[in-house]
Amino acid sequence: MNQLSVVIITFNEERNIGRCLQSVQALADEIIVVDSFSTDRTAEICASFNVRFYSNPFAGHIEQKNYALTLAGNPYILSLDADEELSPELTASLFVIKNNPASHGYYFNRLTNYCGKWIRHGGWYPDQKLRFFEKGKAKWGGKNPHDQLLLHDPKNKKLLKGDLLHYSYYSLEDHLKQVNSFTTIGARSAFEEGRRAGMISLIIKPIYKFIRDYILLGGFLDGYYGFIIARISANATYLKYAKLRELWRKK
Repeated sequence: MNQLSVVIITFNEERNIGRCLQSVQALADEIIVVDSFSTDRTAEICASFNVRFYSNPFAGHIEQKNYALTLAGNPYILSLDADEELSPELTASLFVIKNNPASHGYYFNRLTNYCGKWIRHGGWYPDQKLRFFEKGKAKWGGKNPHDQLLLHDPKNKKLLKGDLLHYSYYSLEDHLKQVNSFTTIGARSAFEEGRRAGMISLIIKPIYKFIRDYILLGGFLDGYYGFIIARISANATYLKYAKLRELWRKK
């Protein structure tokens, strides 16, 4: 039987980490948590589970997740965020491929819970994520804060049945705080790449973002929160480009 390492990064995840760890108890042969010096009960909760707990300075989502991969001691890895858990159907699928993997990587649909409601439209579902892979066959890439697990052979992957359950935001305040943080990181990344933002980016792209998510992708079918998500996402697009322009103005 193949051995599986589950790797998770954390920072102040006391609301989520217990649920995440509980969902992988039966599946994992090893659980690794890399924490960015949490100030809440994250470490205490992890101590109640059979995990290997490490503290490491946070240099970025991509950097932290790649560091966590280096600590995995088993030939197969499942990489999760602290605010995620495995559904029963996905757990069953992972048990099957753990014992008889046929691809370098496996991806699955992610279903997000927003303020207590499961969101199934607006581009939020199916939000397919590659998370299970053979060690040495993938690494984290993308652009901070939007990390992406990349297979060395992108075609050597398969879709698994079952949803990865994602508990994103418990309140609108949570969402707005993360938008402010992520747009700052995104603008800084774009600035360091030499990208600029013109008036078209500031005006047209936020409008298009709202129309696409709310109308074209059916966000309106999720009711009140479908509208809220589309509206905040459009504002996030605006803020990212506004912050990017501000960085260039200061330079």
